[in-house]
Amino acid sequence: MNFPYSSGTVPVSTLGTPRIGPRRELKAALESYWSGRTDAATLLDVAARLRAANWARQKALGVTNIPSNDFSLYDHVLDTAVMVGAVPEAYGWTGGPVPLDTYFAMARGSQGGEPDACAHGHDHSHGVPALEMTKWFDTNYHYMVPEFAVGQRFELASTKPVDEYREAKALGYQTRPVLLGPVTFLKLGKAKDPNLDPLSLLGNLLPVYVEVLRRLSASGAEWVQIDESCLVLDLDKVTRVALKEAYGFFAHALPKLKIMLASCFGRLGDNLDTALALPVAGLHLDLARAPEQLREVSEKARPGLVLSLGIIDGRNVWRANLPKLLDMLEPVVRRRGTDHVEIAPSCSLLHVPIDLEQETGLDPDVKSWLAFAVQKIDELSTLATALAGGREVVMGRLMASGAAADARGASAKVHRPDVAMRLGALSLKMAQRRSPFETRQRVQQEKLGLPPFPTTTIGSFPQTAEVRKARAAHGKGELSDAAYEAFLKEETARTIGWQEEIGLDVLVHGEFERNDMVQYFGERLSGFAFTKHGWVQSYGSRYARPPILFGDVVRPAPMTVEWWKFAQGQTAKPMKGMLTGPVTILNWSFVRDDIARSLACRQIALAIRDEVTDLEAAGAAMIQIDEAALREGLPLRRSDWKTYLDWAVESFRLCSSGVADATQIHTHMCYSEFNDIIDAIAAMDADVISIETSRSKMELLDAFRTYRYPNEIGPGVYDIHSPRVPRVEEMIDLLVKATQRLAPGQLWVNPDCGLKTRQWDEVRPALVNMVAAAHCLRENLAQAAE
Repeated sequence: MNFPYSSGTVPVSTLGTPRIGPRRELKAALESYWSGRTDAATLLDVAARLRAANWARQKALGVTNIPSNDFSLYDHVLDTAVMVGAVPEAYGWTGGPVPLDTYFAMARGSQGGEPDACAHGHDHSHGVPALEMTKWFDTNYHYMVPEFAVGQRFELASTKPVDEYREAKALGYQTRPVLLGPVTFLKLGKAKDPNLDPLSLLGNLLPVYVEVLRRLSASGAEWVQIDESCLVLDLDKVTRVALKEAYGFFAHALPKLKIMLASCFGRLGDNLDTALALPVAGLHLDLARAPEQLREVSEKARPGLVLSLGIIDGRNVWRANLPKLLDMLEPVVRRRGTDHVEIAPSCSLLHVPIDLEQETGLDPDVKSWLAFAVQKIDELSTLATALAGGREVVMGRLMASGAAADARGASAKVHRPDVAMRLGALSLKMAQRRSPFETRQRVQQEKLGLPPFPTTTIGSFPQTAEVRKARAAHGKGELSDAAYEAFLKEETARTIGWQEEIGLDVLVHGEFERNDMVQYFGERLSGFAFTKHGWVQSYGSRYARPPILFGDVVRPAPMTVEWWKFAQGQTAKPMKGMLTGPVTILNWSFVRDDIARSLACRQIALAIRDEVTDLEAAGAAMIQIDEAALREGLPLRRSDWKTYLDWAVESFRLCSSGVADATQIHTHMCYSEFNDIIDAIAAMDADVISIETSRSKMELLDAFRTYRYPNEIGPGVYDIHSPRVPRVEEMIDLLVKATQRLAPGQLWVNPDCGLKTRQWDEVRPALVNMVAAAHCLRENLAQAAE
């Protein structure tokens, strides 16, 4: 196997890097383009400069196999759908290169234009919704779900992988292009016809992939990385056969092109033999999630196969203990030789912030325990140097790495005896409501007196430029505490008044004082650290700065009570107390890796329990505890689900069960398929659950109907991830579909999710339409009762 590096070195790969830019340059460019302030040429120029900077940074840090085509304007799965021409008919594409605005319509929806503008003769005057969106494996990244139809045809509609390879080559970088694998692409997609198996489309898809690979090879690419992370899932025989068909097809068509087959996010397990039998030149392993698989893989792998060892955690921010990793790596390198081993992060570095050196305000001890993308690449380079030249060449770095790990393990900032004592005193009774739901429902109905199809929102309202400007000024010390609080109270009061004006039944305060639904709480709990520039991409231009959970968790003081009291004082209508649940706080944070996740979650649950009881004592009749991320924490293997769901549900119940029957507990979940976890959702025993259903056209409610779910549900009727304003008729149609699945008395009316990222000129008409739709359903219900 011939590599473009000198004999005796161990190559370093990265699999992929953050796209967003150190100062969120991509976000600014996207939003400027979407708003019409700049043109496509300006956006594409920013993208090109970000790619060039990424390649240069990796080269300077010693990366051997620099990736290309890991960049995306919005989402790499959407890029793949566009590449192969998987553009649903509704978007009006008729062939040829897919226009940029069509790409963004698939991502964000479109508000529409003139009737009959579509080349197919369809009336798109009301626009089209975005593709469905869901979580990428068990990460916090979202991807756009490809949509397939009976008779689906594929064609090369974008040459982005080839273009970006050539772009890098022109700058002097020999890169390894990255493609999403065809089998994973199809498995991540969704068929419009329930009788269509997306994998049945593989034969039509493969020629397009071959054309892309052929063009890459003709342009000079010697290796291509193809990501088939479906290999860490529970696969049936059909999928394994599909993998063999796909890679046999590639090997036959392009026998000289070398493929690095990448599997990330878990262990290969019972798919190992399938992976090892594929005719590829290399295989990437996630050794951060599944270090135990290294021995078996290295023993079974054929002699010529290059093993890419994903030894540095690409999902978390902890500094590696390099001496321990060398203990793991050295035997493999000795056995297989440097020509057949490379080292890499466990997955693309997309999931971690860019550079720790940007953080000047972190506690020095905590900072010494961390590594972001730049530091992780540097760790890989250190390991490569030690493997090639011996540990003594980098002894200083190795000693510093080991000392940091030891210091973290012994730090009083991490371990608190009082938290251990409280955990030891937990009882089963603490995780149980006082009465069953039927009893609670009667008491709550008598207390609240809500109409059928009660309307509400999920929590947040638009965080306008004025809100962000005031927060930034306050953070810089340019706006006093008193002036900032007065500003926030004015925004809150205005929003409450507007909700009353349009007739919402249950109100929220808008959360203008909150920077993020997880960060806000983490900043008020012990055991969390926060960054200024530690952004990671959630989807499109939506980025988050996940808190870093480094130590035991305690709530020093109430976190939301005063804001709830102020908000409730503005209205006679019910005002929800708004909290983020322990499982979501855990899953949306960079979590400590020195204790079990279940233990960390129980610590957070006890802190949220204290807040729930304080809100109730202050007079809150409704308290919403969002668990938007409960499902995404599911292990990728079903055999591991029960353990996770048991402690996740227990944690939710632990924080929500300390209240009286008359206190109504709400929860919210988004981006979820519920069929396979409906038992766990029922076990949470929330009085009301609101869920994302608008993009799925209420299909997600089928799980609740089949289960005969007894509690109340708010199925989302307004897709807040799109700027498009849905018409009243659309919302009525969705609610009618909901009544065909559930009893009217169970149903609430609400958007899919919080409105923080939307603009007021979108939110106002959408919520007015939503209230009108609810009133229509009430009228229909009253007429049916006559």
